[in-house]
Amino acid sequence: MTCLFRTPLGDRTAVGFTSEQRLTATLGPGQPWIVLAEPALRALAAPLGVTTLTLDPQFAAPAPTPTEPIASLPALRIG
Repeated sequence: MTCLFRTPLGDRTAVGFTSEQRLTATLGPGQPWIVLAEPALRALAAPLGVTTLTLDPQFAAPAPTPTEPIASLPALRIG
């Protein structure tokens, strides 16, 4: 399985880490991983239309958590 991330501008990117310590520092412990060379990671991402590769990102935002639906507001009449 290849995990893709989003850049700050919203583009999809494949992400690689140069060490297990850097992966753990960014994504936390318990992340599944394998050793891949850059060409192999690019080859996995290419069929998905992803051409960007980010190495050792310094920050990863947590996934958004679901929220309760907002109660609907009454319709506004303008004019």
